[in-house]
Amino acid sequence: MTRTEAAAPTTALPVGLSHALNRGIIDYASLATLLEMNMKALELENLTKTFRKESRNGRGERKLRRLFVPSKTLSRAVDSVSLTVERGEVFGVLGPNGSGKSTLVRIIATLLLPDEGTARVFGHDVVKEPDTVRRVISRVSADAAFFRRLSAMENLVHTARLYGVPVKEAQRRIKELLGRLDMREDKLDVPMYELSRGMQQKVAITRAFLTSPSLLLLDEPTTGLDPKSKREVQRFIREVRQNGGATVLLTTHDMEEAEILCDRIAILNDGKVAALGTPEELKAEFGGRGGPRTLEAAFLSLAGKTIEEAEEEKEE
Repeated sequence: MTRTEAAAPTTALPVGLSHALNRGIIDYASLATLLEMNMKALELENLTKTFRKESRNGRGERKLRRLFVPSKTLSRAVDSVSLTVERGEVFGVLGPNGSGKSTLVRIIATLLLPDEGTARVFGHDVVKEPDTVRRVISRVSADAAFFRRLSAMENLVHTARLYGVPVKEAQRRIKELLGRLDMREDKLDVPMYELSRGMQQKVAITRAFLTSPSLLLLDEPTTGLDPKSKREVQRFIREVRQNGGATVLLTTHDMEEAEILCDRIAILNDGKVAALGTPEELKAEFGGRGGPRTLEAAFLSLAGKTIEEAEEEKEE
């Protein structure tokens, strides 16, 4: 199956296109091209996910309370989120830790089932067509998993084989991608557990691009990196944006990172979309009055607190 065939939606055709196809005005190849050109990379409608959250009482108190009241409460990690991402766009989801960013990514990546709403990737429902969705996405998280005693090259070649990429082609692409991320070739044969956090994240990003994804899910990819590695990863994402190689969904709590990398940003707070627009639109509408208009000021205006304060509340 080609990538075009894999990306064709299974939903009903618009009436006009259906008539044109039936009358022979357009053929199936032209229809597939038209649909692909007009298809959204990502569509979320009223997406909701609720978890049971254990109360934080002391152990003895928790045992006593369990006799009389439930020990868990319901917490909405994602609350009626609706948004669309255009093809070739770098779309940011900005919010504090605990705001629902990672839960949102895990639903899109078919790792979690939503309780309500729908999510479609290039027209494919993540619940009804998970295998098709997985063929066109890749995900990079802040805690990427590897075979830690294998080298970076061994880990990457293993992934390439799983996806049917020939070994020689994989090795060529691995060296090219890691070169763009400024990772030295002599580090390719070093076991993963001996590599720095920044180098491991570069290997994770390379692994994601080995399969030429149409939608790349970057879940806080620079969290915990040293300044140099962070700049190198950010530069690579900018190159992807400029070359139009893939659509990118980027989650972050870094205001500067969101502003320099993203075409549009959704500000997420307590699982809800508080605002959505370009960085300039968000700063103009919600930024500070009488001072510099910044994304930090916009978040403060929308949430009534800074990102740091919101994160502290989640930790309490």
